[in-house]
Amino acid sequence: MKTTIFFLLLSVSSHLFSQWGPDVRLTIDGANSYASLNNARNIAVAGNTVHVIWADDRISSSNAEIYYKRSTDAGLSWSSDIRLTNASGWSTHPSITVSGSNVHVAWIDERDGGNFEIYYKRSTDSGLNWGSDVRLTSATGMSDVPSIAVSGSIVHVVWQDNRDGNYEVYYKRSTNGGLNWSTDLRMTSNSGNSFNPSVAASGSYAYMVWQDNSVDNNFEIYAYYSTNDGASWSSFIRLTNNSASSEYPCVSASGSNVHVVWHDNRDGNFEIYYKRSTNNAVNWGSDVRMTINSGISQYPSIVALGNYAGMVWQDNSVDNNYEIYHYFSSNNGATWSSFQRLTNNTAVSRYPHIAAFGSGVHVVWNDDRDGNWEIYYKRNPTGVVSVQPVGSLIPQDYRLSQNYPNPFNPVTMIEFDIPKLSYITIRIYDILGREVSRPVEQRLEAGRYTVDFDASELSSGTYFYRIEASDASSGSAQLFRDVKKMIILK
Repeated sequence: MKTTIFFLLLSVSSHLFSQWGPDVRLTIDGANSYASLNNARNIAVAGNTVHVIWADDRISSSNAEIYYKRSTDAGLSWSSDIRLTNASGWSTHPSITVSGSNVHVAWIDERDGGNFEIYYKRSTDSGLNWGSDVRLTSATGMSDVPSIAVSGSIVHVVWQDNRDGNYEVYYKRSTNGGLNWSTDLRMTSNSGNSFNPSVAASGSYAYMVWQDNSVDNNFEIYAYYSTNDGASWSSFIRLTNNSASSEYPCVSASGSNVHVVWHDNRDGNFEIYYKRSTNNAVNWGSDVRMTINSGISQYPSIVALGNYAGMVWQDNSVDNNYEIYHYFSSNNGATWSSFQRLTNNTAVSRYPHIAAFGSGVHVVWNDDRDGNWEIYYKRNPTGVVSVQPVGSLIPQDYRLSQNYPNPFNPVTMIEFDIPKLSYITIRIYDILGREVSRPVEQRLEAGRYTVDFDASELSSGTYFYRIEASDASSGSAQLFRDVKKMIILK
């Protein structure tokens, strides 16, 4: 067995680690079910509804289609598989994003004469029903590996495209929730190749990253940002500068904090690297090496929610077969937990994707423990560590403050006081009284606390947030309850 030493920045309790549930097999069909690479996302969450997307060749080994399933109880139980495409060519590499009840999917499809084009479809009722397939590109070259993100009604899609002779990054957007689309926008114009773009959105800001070998003939990570929902973009920003290869970036954002991960072989073998910006991608911190292993660490995926950031990746350092590992940060990426191994089997676990909402963290990946590739899932219902103590004051009474700012887009802060050890739950409800998020659900010592609530996945409107404090030992005797109103304005 190889010795593995992981970069440790922040110690965390075993209680947090123990909250991960068992591996759940989501596909059982005897064929191969394929997860996408890390620049896309195969999982998205809004409220208690978890959405998962993948490609599957159960109909024919020479023709994959896009399949979907959902959980409406935060990952406890799952619907049957829903086939989203029915075409003569391959439909593969799907990416999914969600805003409230609106679910958006992009993928590549070769139904149009054997070259891949980008296709899109949407659901406006949380995945229960789906609209028609929409062809987004029509080019003589290959349009490949899309990544999709949404903020309110603005939907962003990026992909790599060789219509210009070499691969470049292209972009298009919809400003009305996927009903209509802009023309294709060429984002790069290089002598080399621009590959594997990833896109994220937070409020009116949008971010894209990709790998590019145009300058030094080795791949480096580059970025753009937009301050106006993708209407215009900054000049490019070079994020890495070394003589090795920096590949497969993934980006996520919450508020003004932007997080990027990738794998990098500057250390002789591929390791996971990370960097962040705390001012909407204008300035960036240093590269942070997240893994220090004798094996290979690849294909990281990252998610941000309030003060929380979480990443997953595949790693073959321990048993010489790939397993899924996880880090998290509760302070916007300033420091990170020790690693946690999420899978442990003799087969290959690869291409993980991570999503978060409320207090829950959700992960899907590709796994061949059953003799063929299947989609697996696991969750941590209390994995988002976002509650922060304020000072050393011991309050005399329970109190829930008005959120600030209000109205807000997309992040607001909720402050509350508890005079003694209590089990605290904060729930967010829409105007119809449906629970859409649960940002706090944990035991807390007496004190004053704040929690950042990220509404990136919710639509504009009026919402209510309710705090409930109960006896910390029994969890039953209610000690305090209060409700206040908040407004999301996008």
